[in-house]
Amino acid sequence: MLNLSAVHKSRGVGSQRYSLVIPGLHLCAGEQLAIVGPSGCGKSTLLDLLALVLAPDQVGRFEFNQLDIDGLWRANQQSTLAGLRSRHLGYVLQTGGLLGFLDVRSNIALPRQLLGLKDDGSVARLAAQLQISDQLAKKPGALSVGQRQRVSCARALAHGPQLLLADEPTASLDPLNAERVMQALLTQAREHRAACVIATHDEPLARASGLQVRRISCQRDSDGGVTATLGEAC
Repeated sequence: MLNLSAVHKSRGVGSQRYSLVIPGLHLCAGEQLAIVGPSGCGKSTLLDLLALVLAPDQVGRFEFNQLDIDGLWRANQQSTLAGLRSRHLGYVLQTGGLLGFLDVRSNIALPRQLLGLKDDGSVARLAAQLQISDQLAKKPGALSVGQRQRVSCARALAHGPQLLLADEPTASLDPLNAERVMQALLTQAREHRAACVIATHDEPLARASGLQVRRISCQRDSDGGVTATLGEAC
């Protein structure tokens, strides 16, 4: 599904430069991976590259379902990239990203509505599986942090994406709720046969959840900038 090699992304110059290097990343359907590292190491940048919302600077290979993503960026094929994002990707943002003026049911259903998909019971089914059925009529502001994260997970899965991305989905939760949200997210991803990439600072939780782990390491360069590199599975 995902096939990346020698992918680079840089921001800033000199002592303000930050560069992310992905020597290789290969992910098949149904595989589940954790990207681990401290805050500021580039986990969100990596997810934005995979989510096709951030263009790489240098690429050896960047394929999604055998499509040449680098070629689409270079040809400025924004509509094609947007179509891939909306149909095949689900993204759980660190902040949840829920729309405050919509109730929970409408937030979860939004990706399906934007794609013109009929109601097939996915919203109710996901809500039940993630234990938020009794919250469907509420607005996000009336929910706990853990409930909002579960709603965000349900929304990311509602349209049956092939690739699920999650940026620190448990960062604001206590250990018990963090474990519950992580397990709920991974269980639903497995049931939908979605490949999954989760960025987290919590390596013990990632390992306890059965995720393959890859760390991002950082080094200070001679110009004062920082280079972060995605390591091998460990």
